[in-house]
Amino acid sequence: MSRPATSKSEAPDRMSGAYRAVWRWHFYAGVLVMPFLMLLALTGGLYLFKDEIDQVANRRMIQIPHAATETAPEAWIASAAQAGGGRAASLLLPAAADQAVRVRVDRPDGAQKTVFVDPHTARVTGVTDYGGVTEIIKKLHSLSLFGGTTGKALNILIEIVAGWTIVLCATGLYLWWPRRRQGAVLVPRETDARRRPFWRDLHALVGLYVGGVILFLAVTGMPWSAVWGDQVMGLVKASGWGRPPAPVAGAWQRAEHDDHPAGAGWTMEGVVLPAPSHDRHDLTAVVTTAEVRDLPRPYTVSIPVQADTAYTVTAQVRRVQDSRTLYIDPARGAVLADIGFDRFGPGAKAIEWGIYTHQGTQFGQINRLIMLAGCIGVWLLGLSGLMMWWKRRPPSLARARLGAPTAPPGPRIRLAILGIVIPLCILYPLTGLSLVAVLLLDFAARRLMRPRPVVS
Repeated sequence: MSRPATSKSEAPDRMSGAYRAVWRWHFYAGVLVMPFLMLLALTGGLYLFKDEIDQVANRRMIQIPHAATETAPEAWIASAAQAGGGRAASLLLPAAADQAVRVRVDRPDGAQKTVFVDPHTARVTGVTDYGGVTEIIKKLHSLSLFGGTTGKALNILIEIVAGWTIVLCATGLYLWWPRRRQGAVLVPRETDARRRPFWRDLHALVGLYVGGVILFLAVTGMPWSAVWGDQVMGLVKASGWGRPPAPVAGAWQRAEHDDHPAGAGWTMEGVVLPAPSHDRHDLTAVVTTAEVRDLPRPYTVSIPVQADTAYTVTAQVRRVQDSRTLYIDPARGAVLADIGFDRFGPGAKAIEWGIYTHQGTQFGQINRLIMLAGCIGVWLLGLSGLMMWWKRRPPSLARARLGAPTAPPGPRIRLAILGIVIPLCILYPLTGLSLVAVLLLDFAARRLMRPRPVVS
């Protein structure tokens, strides 16, 4: 049960300075993070239901009459290329026989289309922008919708937000932690919804019960980031804890932009194998080999531009331990490599597990519901934090008084509290740089707002 809070008249204990310092950093972290975090929570929550959204948005193009036979895969990509006005770059073979094959078509102008093709007749059932609604949600979630330099900059912003989210969770836990001055809120207290204690209790309880999920989402989302993610990927690979050795020494090649394997996952992303014989491409042989090797549908076949590159065929699974990728010589249909999760290094296994759990698929429906609770919790924290600020806001916002908790006296306390924040910023350098910027702004603002002596 919660214990009554200390009255305002009670003298502050020796932790009050530290408490105010942490509260100040919690406030700043919330101001910096919450608008972006709420956008990530909204788009991430929607993406948890991407299969359902996709079925609703594209049902007319997805559903086809069931038939026992299929036409040749070459007929599928020929129809798709004509309808999409470009080159067929990959195709997704569905798990059910009453669903269309999806072909990604790369157009000469750089645009991408998804073409739905009936595999039984090679008839095109519809054309959409690549990925449709769910791809837009995904790109909004990573802030990469605009692409180019803008998309890169926004992806870096996401990395900074993820780092500050960790700061937000750490400082929030410190503020909640029970101590003599203040009891820990474990259940709602009977307070009037019009008063600030109601919103404070709601904020504390939501943070307590879903804060761990939010922290997990922030940490496991970092592998996708532009700077930290690339550095960690390089470190994992250099240590031998990531991608398994190639079947032939030095055979892994970095894929050109147009040849990046679709759906290959974090560990195998961006690499391909050379094909020993490249006199012809036989898509039928590639699909037949995948079926003979019992690769479960749905799976994605990536069709490279380069004639001397093997086809990459990747199972689209919901559990990380089921991950599997085949590299097939398109001329002979021979399997050059069969890479499963068991061949990943420990670093790659840990990161891939985090990604699948982050996406809400690793542990089934309960996994998705827990991640959804984290997304809803972000919005409750944001709204309750806004209400708390509104009820304690300064009387005049026009004088640059934002209502931040006052800075604690003495540099020793401030340095001690930075000990909570600095290690996290060392782990995430971009967050550290943004912290320095906030420190400088805070110092400058306090200097400007310091009362000046009256000159007689």
